[in-house]
Amino acid sequence: MREYLLVLFCTAAVTYLLTGPVRKFAIAAGAMPPVRARDVHREPTPRLGGIAMFGGLCAGILVASQLDNLSKVFSQGTDIRALLSGAGIMWLLGVLDDKWGVDALVKLGGQMIAAGVMVWQGVTVITLPVPGFGPVAVSPTQGMVISVVLVVVMVNAVNFIDGLDGLAGGMVCIAAIAFFLYSYRLWYGYTISDAAPAVLFSVLLIGMCLGFLAHNMHPARIFMGDSGSMMLGLMLAVAAISITGRVDPDLITSELGSQTATVHALVPIYIPLLLPLTVIALPLADLLLAVVRRTWAGQSPFAADKRHLHHRLLQVGHSHSRAVLIMYFWAALIAFGTVAFSVTNTGRTVVLTLAGLCLVGLVVLLTPRFRPRAPRAVQAFVPPRYRRRPVRRTAAAPVAESTASTGSNGSNGTAEGTELTAESAGRTSSEPMAELSAEDKRLLGGVPKGSSAATGRGHGNGRGRWER
Repeated sequence: MREYLLVLFCTAAVTYLLTGPVRKFAIAAGAMPPVRARDVHREPTPRLGGIAMFGGLCAGILVASQLDNLSKVFSQGTDIRALLSGAGIMWLLGVLDDKWGVDALVKLGGQMIAAGVMVWQGVTVITLPVPGFGPVAVSPTQGMVISVVLVVVMVNAVNFIDGLDGLAGGMVCIAAIAFFLYSYRLWYGYTISDAAPAVLFSVLLIGMCLGFLAHNMHPARIFMGDSGSMMLGLMLAVAAISITGRVDPDLITSELGSQTATVHALVPIYIPLLLPLTVIALPLADLLLAVVRRTWAGQSPFAADKRHLHHRLLQVGHSHSRAVLIMYFWAALIAFGTVAFSVTNTGRTVVLTLAGLCLVGLVVLLTPRFRPRAPRAVQAFVPPRYRRRPVRRTAAAPVAESTASTGSNGSNGTAEGTELTAESAGRTSSEPMAELSAEDKRLLGGVPKGSSAATGRGHGNGRGRWER
């Protein structure tokens, strides 16, 4: 475990330290696209954060290759070489898309090429464990198709949820932690060496996400862009493929002593790819809903819109940070719930705990719909959104009252209106009046005011002139 912690720390540290220079490089290179209609940020933000993440990945692999226990993963298979090849192609494709933009079909073709390169180097599904039948062997062609489809789906699922600050990195980090717990248990708990690459891939993923999240949490100073999101999706898919179909149920049966316990222990992977799908259940659900929604509307499945799950949380009334935390909560609930069900022998306890947490999550999710107002006595101790707003009188109300009194009371209303404006008018009129001559003042003094002007019954020196 200490070696894994060392790899995690080095990966996170290198990613964190590289993100600052990469941000300056992205600004200088002009990788700051204007704010689009579907974006939730208000200011142009640099992308290319995947460059720092790829640097952290390379640093973590270099450190792992120098450790005694982890160096065996490099010598026993080609999974590390395949990971670097596929991640490099995906990263380069993402950098081009972040800077100049790449057509959706071209991007899909690049994703399939990256997946094909990894399959050619040996990262492929060999067998599928099916309940009641045991491991079912698949042909090389079938294994290649399953592996490529899994990579493409994972990559686009992670790319789809990269819409809020810290959302994609945090959800992939949660998925990687859940996957690490399960694969680590298979390796050290049941001495299954085929699970070792998945453990290392999960640790690298956790370190990359943690190092980048320090710069990507709201308000984000830099985005990972497609160069980061597609690489994270590919690594999560590689971790799933490297463990799916390589775990022999007979090895676990010999450890547990019964077939029933073996089936229970292998629940997350007994149905093909169940665990990889559950750890990113929300991104996959968002991906499927987006494809169905756009196809139903006659649009391309790759057409961008503002109707993803995180956008809907903002529309309901949640703040940016709360929407991200809600997505974190549900992702952790599904991922760790699946892992917990495979570990504990009391499934009823896990189900009841998950049901209670689901209830809590629903209450938090619907909080903006029910926003009570606190009593006046405790308003000083509650957040501002729960306080009663004081009723403010507009400036038109006194004017309307004075006008009404003028119309009903005649000269009395005029006198009241004159008194209301005497102070304000006195300051402005006194200075111009001081500049007038004595003859002008005498003439202005004879002008009738108030209701007398309307009826023609003026007073003073100018009476005859106004009556004519």
